Amino acid sequence: MDKFIVRGGKRLFGEVEISGAKNAAVAIIPAVIMAESPCRIENVPNISDVQLSARILTEMGAEVRWINRNTVEIDPTTIQTNVVPNELGRKMRGSYYNIGALLGRFSHAIVPLPGGCDFGVRPIDQHIKGFNALGCTYTLNDGMIEVSAKELRGAHIYLDMVSVGATMNIILASVKAKGLTVIENAAREPHVVDLANFLNSMGANISGAGTDVIKIRGVEHLQGVTYSIIPDQIEAGTYMAAVAATGGDILVKNVTPKHLESITAKLMEMGVSVTEYDDAVRVRRDGPLRKCNVKTMPHPGFPTDMQPQIAAVLSLAEGTSILNENVWENRFRYVEELKRMGAQITVEGKSAIIEGVEYLKGAPVRAVDLRAGAAMIIAALAARGTTKIEEIEHIQRGYEDIVEKFVGLGADMYLRVDPQDSSNAKIG
Repeated sequence: MDKFIVRGGKRLFGEVEISGAKNAAVAIIPAVIMAESPCRIENVPNISDVQLSARILTEMGAEVRWINRNTVEIDPTTIQTNVVPNELGRKMRGSYYNIGALLGRFSHAIVPLPGGCDFGVRPIDQHIKGFNALGCTYTLNDGMIEVSAKELRGAHIYLDMVSVGATMNIILASVKAKGLTVIENAAREPHVVDLANFLNSMGANISGAGTDVIKIRGVEHLQGVTYSIIPDQIEAGTYMAAVAATGGDILVKNVTPKHLESITAKLMEMGVSVTEYDDAVRVRRDGPLRKCNVKTMPHPGFPTDMQPQIAAVLSLAEGTSILNENVWENRFRYVEELKRMGAQITVEGKSAIIEGVEYLKGAPVRAVDLRAGAAMIIAALAARGTTKIEEIEHIQRGYEDIVEKFVGLGADMYLRVDPQDSSNAKIG
């Protein structure tokens, strides 16, 4: 098994360029299914989830051509099937966006139940509620969701809970529905806005994205376009958290500072200096880290996808911090891994009580999911000694060139490849 090897204790200095947003890309690529001519998508992160999204379209008959490692051209006009391949679809959570896109194209979709990181139950009841309101029927057979409609009709949909996935999937399903669709209690995340902007550039009529009420007036046709994906706020937040944990001074480039406000606010509360520019933030820490309480919330609150990374930082803060998780039910599995490194964390229900320690120690740990893996890297960079991180395929799902980027900031980190896999080379 491939591993990341990190020799900790080095402060981080320099500049890092942030890639396109994973959570936008995995919805925008399926959205191309509805276009009546080819699309070119730029600033695509070169990560395994995106490669998988593109492979799904290829298997379904689309012509997918990579112009370079961050630009893909997709011709969806050759797609003849409404079925997502089972083996590919089960490997990632974002495969469920194919339901909304296929409904828009064919009014009929057959898609595997979503996979991805294990945070416990992944209900798609809000998705189904929205599809039903649009006139769809739903069945589940052998792990495949089948959703179909004689005709998609606009509807008024109130989400019982704020759900990014449901909001985006309902948008996809309703852009070609007849009449007006209104989504209330909609998610407001930047990638929801990015999907709406992409669809509008194709000819959709969506207003209110970024607020809790989104209106979609159905259109008959969507045309292919060239579109650039927004920067990844979670990747940016991860590098910001890393310099908070290690100390140092870095410029995080190609970001939208407004998307980072909740992360910036908490880091500054902990004693970290953050300076905003038009499309960059400078993050610097010289003094000690202060305790801080954090609650994850839907946007514009503190993102759940930054919760493990901020826990790694708080492990080194003076005093007792409390971390409340209000989005996912099973997001503290990484705590046992941090405790291997000497962190003092107690989990009580949806809360983690973190007693700051003077230092962490290198140890063998696992990346139990994508963001947990990022937390392991942050902890390892700040720790004394060497840390070996296993199950790094989770990290590679969401972070482009993470070793090269940290090495560029002065980290002592490299990829140790499985000797049975000679196709990979050591980096660092």
